[in-house]
Amino acid sequence: MTPFEDASPQVEAYRQQLNDFIRSGGEFDGVVDFDAVIRDPADPTMFIDLYDSGDGLHPSDEGYEAMAASIPLPLLDCGR
Repeated sequence: MTPFEDASPQVEAYRQQLNDFIRSGGEFDGVVDFDAVIRDPADPTMFIDLYDSGDGLHPSDEGYEAMAASIPLPLLDCGR
């Protein structure tokens, strides 16, 4: 789950907990960590400025491009 501006501390804590579970819970065959791609390393509760559409919730076109580029295409190969 990517960051969103103005989330309450409780919601941000839940977001972090959910992301930790997704990343390391062992429930999924593969994970593409969009949060790691577009969050600001200096403030992980926010988007990198370039990747923010301006509303603090949705990625910009550049953000979506970065997310798409982060997908390892072999991960999508279902053995067909």
